Amino acid sequence: MAEREAKIEGVAEVSAMPRLNSLLANGDGKIHVSLSFAVDEQRLRTVSGSASGTVTQTCQRCLEPVPVDVEAEVNLAVALNEEQAKNLPRYYDPLIVEAEDIELLSLIEDELILSLPLVAYHEDCEIQTSFGDADEAARTQETKPNPFSVLAQLKEKADKS
Repeated sequence: MAEREAKIEGVAEVSAMPRLNSLLANGDGKIHVSLSFAVDEQRLRTVSGSASGTVTQTCQRCLEPVPVDVEAEVNLAVALNEEQAKNLPRYYDPLIVEAEDIELLSLIEDELILSLPLVAYHEDCEIQTSFGDADEAARTQETKPNPFSVLAQLKEKADKS
């Protein structure tokens, strides 16, 4: 494909990506994929492109579904083994190919998993805590006696003496 400078564009279903799907609230979603294959000036076979779409994760604040935009950029050079991968220019990530075929969907799936946020949440999520609202917590704090007030009184007495 690199020799022919092939380009692949299309839509992949999230439901066809089992590892990504296991991290989501549901398997709905479509990922737009665009990949270009080429041979660069160093005669390295390369794969570059992007994948983007919207998936649904679980909000970590309210536990409701939240849409999350995912986007992955790929800039890979093909290597036949670990030794070749170590010698690639730094601007390429290695794509170690041990067999004749490359599983492109799995490659895109890996990049999308890496692009997921660590914690998904609604920007305007309002949750009720088991501790009540913030105003009530502030009022409770005001009415509690300060445990260090006894030390302040002892210090005052020591200063006067």
